[in-house]
Amino acid sequence: MLRVIAVKFRTSQKNYYFDPGDVVLRSGDYVVVETSRGQEIGQVKGGILEVSESEFGKSVKRIKRKATDEDIETDRRNLERKQEAIPVCKQKIAELGLGMKLIDAEYTFDGSKLIFYFTAEKRVDFRDLVKDLAGYFHKRIELRQVGVRDEARLLGGFGSCGRELCCKGWLQEFEPVSIKMAKVQNLSLNPGKISGCCGRLMCCLKYENDVYAELKKGLPNMGEYVETALGKAKVVDVSIFRGVVRVRNVEEERTRENPERLSGDVFEYGKDEVRRRPKDGGGGGQGGRGGRGGRGNKKDAATSVSKEIADALKDELISVVVEEQA
Repeated sequence: MLRVIAVKFRTSQKNYYFDPGDVVLRSGDYVVVETSRGQEIGQVKGGILEVSESEFGKSVKRIKRKATDEDIETDRRNLERKQEAIPVCKQKIAELGLGMKLIDAEYTFDGSKLIFYFTAEKRVDFRDLVKDLAGYFHKRIELRQVGVRDEARLLGGFGSCGRELCCKGWLQEFEPVSIKMAKVQNLSLNPGKISGCCGRLMCCLKYENDVYAELKKGLPNMGEYVETALGKAKVVDVSIFRGVVRVRNVEEERTRENPERLSGDVFEYGKDEVRRRPKDGGGGGQGGRGGRGGRGNKKDAATSVSKEIADALKDELISVVVEEQA
């Protein structure tokens, strides 16, 4: 059995596991460990765990020591020095006219390397920038390009829910999010409603998606035509949690000369009380599934919201974008 303990670093929400050895540690203690970037200081999260070597699947590095007051002071000074480095780097970027946006900077614990994080729409040739920064700071310089989600994680902020961004507060890894998840949950497809601070689909669309997908099994979609005890009807509302659909009966079919006529009354049925019509059935009115249903070769990834909606419209995963009134 291996004895491991979780350690979290400032620039990541992910927990990394180390062998505590003979060091007595409690949750919240700061420790000095050896990583691929050299020595780093991190904070212990939780207690010691015993896991099998086969379950853990990799060798574990040992914690060097519990952080001393001097180590913590060194870390504090590094934070102050990074705040001084950011304006210098921004000035150099402006002088060279590079199309990049500086997000953050970080000194390694031993102070031998200075890392800058940036975003850019296109590939950037920053070789001259590295030379200028190395000459100014007399340190090894590393530039890392990050995505807009990583930018939100580094900068932090608050979501539309009023709470701290999940990626900043606790989310360890980004998971793929698609526009189909918003569709499954009957959310407004207005980009302003379902996008986060990063401009991508909100991570929280993923949290309850599996529950919604399970509850929606057997339920027709909005605008779909079903068979009821009173005949053919059109679905006008779906209550996912109650397992209930509301329909209006088709009193007169649509023809070339006359539009479809629906009943003025709305009838409510349980999902077992209606029968879904074949996919080749008519009535592909607003909100219908169309001929291809919900397939579509969409990759399940977080891309810009407007592109997600455009792709979904193209693949008929959705039929209309709803703009809510203020």
